[in-house]
Formats: sequence, structure tokens, C-alpha cells
Amino acid sequence: MSSPVEEEKKPFTEHLEELRHRLLICVAAVAVGFVVSYFFSKQLFEILMKPLIVSLPPKSTLIFTSLPEAFFTYLKVSLLAGIFLASPVVLYEIWAFVSPGLYKHERRYVVPFVFFSSIFFVGGALFGYFVVFPFGFKFFLGFATEFIRPMPTIKEYFGFCAKLLFAFGVIFELPLFVFFLARLGIINDRMLRRERKYAILLVFVVSAVLTPPDVMTQLMMAGPLLALYEISIWVATVFGKRRSEEDDEGAEEEEENEGDGAEKGPET
Repeated sequence: MSSPVEEEKKPFTEHLEELRHRLLICVAAVAVGFVVSYFFSKQLFEILMKPLIVSLPPKSTLIFTSLPEAFFTYLKVSLLAGIFLASPVVLYEIWAFVSPGLYKHERRYVVPFVFFSSIFFVGGALFGYFVVFPFGFKFFLGFATEFIRPMPTIKEYFGFCAKLLFAFGVIFELPLFVFFLARLGIINDRMLRRERKYAILLVFVVSAVLTPPDVMTQLMMAGPLLALYEISIWVATVFGKRRSEEDDEGAEEEEENEGDGAEKGPET
């Protein structure tokens, strides 16, 4: 295993080549997931429509307004499912790209990182599907009247769902992200508590960016995100780096630097 000091000596072009290689692996994994999902695209879209169908008034349906719209929607559904299927591979490649810059004892987190990040990503999407979607759709469709009937298109509906599923999947990674930053000593629980007021402001800004432009959807994302921030404080408190661990890492860094100097030999 090379040390962070040795990794810094790699030429920039070599890092770019490694990044290109890992991106190709991610694209290949998503492509495989897309092909597999396409055979079930109709069933997948029917599952995606269920929260809306339950909330629609009687005799209301989804429509499409152009001939290829349904076909392209099925392709997008397959791509969305393929990304979720390939998420463990994508997350592993992300970790593999950044891990050479970590210490040896920090690299052992690769399996927990890939496992829990995949669980949290999919779990966030499931939270949006089972909790946020039914509540949100009932709220929006509650404005329908005898003369105002909803006729959502499948293109608009899929775009709305895909954006929210990805958004909830990403924000549910927050505790895991804080865990690794706390383990690396970059942040701690005191910092998170001190900056809570700024975090609350940032939560609502992020919710406004990641969700459609309506207050209800933003609040449905801001609430869980605030709860995840409080959970992250607890995570940083329990798993954050202690002073003794920082001293041990300092000693390890000195040993690696001495070993690197010994390999070079005395200068003449």
C-alpha cells in the first residue's frame, strides 16, 4: 500500500487516467442495470405510478401528449432503475478513487462505506416513495374540483418523481458523510452544534434547489434533512476522532515520512 506522501508524487495525467478508467466502469455498470431494467420497464413504471393512482379522483388517468413520449418515459424509467441497481459499483469506484490519499487504517472502511451508503441511498428513495409521495400527492390533488380535474402527463410525473427520489437518496447520505469526516478529524460534534443556525438556513436553501418550486415539497424535504442533521451530530459525538487517535496518526505519518526518506538515501 502506498502512503499519501507517495500518492502526491503521481503525475496529474495518471490521476486523470485513473478517473477515466473508474468513470468507464461506472458507465458500464449503469448500462448493464439499464438493459436489465428495460425488460421490466412497464412494471417498474406501474409501481412508480401507484402513489399517484391512489390519490387521483375516480376515472382520472395519466396521459401522454406526443407519440414518442411513452416510449422515452420507459427508457428513462429503465435508466433510473439501472442507476439504483449500479449504485454499489458507483459508490465503490468513488471510494477507490479517493482511498489512496487516506492512511492505511482509514482504507479499511471501504466495505462499510459501500454497504451503508448503498443502503442509505436506496432507503432515502424509499422514504420519498412511501412517505413523501402519498402525502404530497393528496395535498396537490386536493385542489381539484368538479370543474378542475387533474390530467398529469407521464413525462411530467416521471420528471417530478425522479428528481425527488434522487434528492432524498442523496440527502440520506448525510449521516454517513459526517461519520467519515468525523473519523478523519475534519469536523466534530462541537462544530456541528456551533454552526447549527447556519445549517438550518442551508437546509432550506438545499431543499429549494433540489425540489420543485412549491413550499409543501420543500418542507417535506427540509423536515427529514433537519432530523438527519441532528442525527449527524450524534454520529460525530460517538464516532468522532479522539485526541489519542490524532496522536497515533501523527506518529504513523512521521513513520511513513521517515520510511520514504530512508528509501531515497542520503543526499550527496
